[in-house]
Amino acid sequence: MGNDGDNLVLAQEADRLGYSVAWAAEAYGSDAVTVLTWVAAKTTRIDVGSAILQIPARTPAMTAMTAATLDTLSHGRFRLGLGVSGPQVSEGWHGVRFAKPLARTREYVDIVKLALSREKVRYDGDTYELPLPDGPGKALHLMVHPVREHIPIYLASVGPKNLELTGEIADGWLAVFFAPKFADELLSTIAAGRAKIGKSLDGFDIVPTVPIVVGEDIEECAKAVRPYSALYVGGMGSREQNFYNALAVRMGYAAEAAEVQNRYLARDYDGAAALVPAEFVDQTSLLGPLDRIAERMAEFAAAGVTTLSVSPFGSTMDDRLRSLETAQEALARSGAGT
Repeated sequence: MGNDGDNLVLAQEADRLGYSVAWAAEAYGSDAVTVLTWVAAKTTRIDVGSAILQIPARTPAMTAMTAATLDTLSHGRFRLGLGVSGPQVSEGWHGVRFAKPLARTREYVDIVKLALSREKVRYDGDTYELPLPDGPGKALHLMVHPVREHIPIYLASVGPKNLELTGEIADGWLAVFFAPKFADELLSTIAAGRAKIGKSLDGFDIVPTVPIVVGEDIEECAKAVRPYSALYVGGMGSREQNFYNALAVRMGYAAEAAEVQNRYLARDYDGAAALVPAEFVDQTSLLGPLDRIAERMAEFAAAGVTTLSVSPFGSTMDDRLRSLETAQEALARSGAGT
């Protein structure tokens, strides 16, 4: 939300308030790397994380170089979030076929980890082969030494197979439209991936992005979030392939998700937003006065969330800054952690 200048102001305030991490996203506007570099240079304590760097936008070696550089420049404050994006952006913007996303993600993360280990990169996969055969290329190793030996890797996952893969190969999960009511099913799928490598969910970072709107009238608060929900449920991807719409269906909103998508694809954006169920918005957001937000934070923590990424919605920058302060106070009241 907002422009990058606004986001810098928010990140600096979050840094002052003691927040743990500021995330930056990319679609087909601003890239996340430039924004994160700027934020890291203008803050002192807060981690900076990509949520996400798009896998089709960069080679895995380029991503490893970027991660190592950002970790070095930020003095060990970088978190690497990755995702395959969707078919429209991957094929329409980056010119990369959206084929075998699970296999592509696994191989991509393999190569990023291999490069960050500063070993020579040799890889023989279905999607990536390094060095290319029968050519002049040779196996190389990363020349930059990150501040940390291990840079945490997060995956943005929605579908069940991708969630299991996330548990298997990543250090954390970047979630969207996370509702504590449905957490058990989602986290059990991630736990199945962890079990494949002999690990539990202990130490695994569960990071949902949760809109926050502070106010006395819950319905008025929900109105601010409805266009955001409609964009994802109705407009991200195609009618045939929209991961967020499918998530809403799995949460029990099949009829509503279909109608939101119909309206959105017909460019009736206001109509689509108005049809997003109030319960869906409330379950996946922090809405209301301070005490209610504190209660909801406790619910998220009890559901397994380890890092709650709040996204302040508001008509003015002052509204959004106050939301950051309210979230900090609500967390203290919730007893959920730091």
